[in-house]
Amino acid sequence: MAEKQANKRQLRHVRLRKKVAGTTERPRLAVHFSERHITAQVIDDTIGKTVASVHTTESELRSDKTTRANVETAVKVGKLIAERVSSKSVKKVVFDRGGFKYHGKVKALADAAREAGLEF
Repeated sequence: MAEKQANKRQLRHVRLRKKVAGTTERPRLAVHFSERHITAQVIDDTIGKTVASVHTTESELRSDKTTRANVETAVKVGKLIAERVSSKSVKKVVFDRGGFKYHGKVKALADAAREAGLEF
C-alpha cells in the first residue's frame, strides 16, 4: 500500500514541477518528508545550485531527541530555512510541496517560513 501512495506522490510531483521552477530572483523552496526526516532546500533551477538547505539530521536539530518528521519539527525547519535564505539576501521564493498534499507538516513548514520572513 505504501508503494502505491509513493507512486501517486511522485506523479503529483512531476505534474507540479511542470509549472514550478526557481529563478535567480525567486528560487524554489522544495520540501521532502520521509518516515523519519524532513528536508527543505532553496534551489536556483537556472544554474542548478542549492542556495540553502536544512535537514533534520543536522546537529542543530539532532541535538533535540524529540526530532521526528512531525508538525513540531516542520515548524523548526521552516524557521531555520527562512533564516538561512535571508542571510543570503533572498526574500521571495516559489513553494514546491514535492507532491505532498498541502496540510499538516507541509502547511506548518510553509507557515513558519512565511512568519520568519519569506514571501510566497
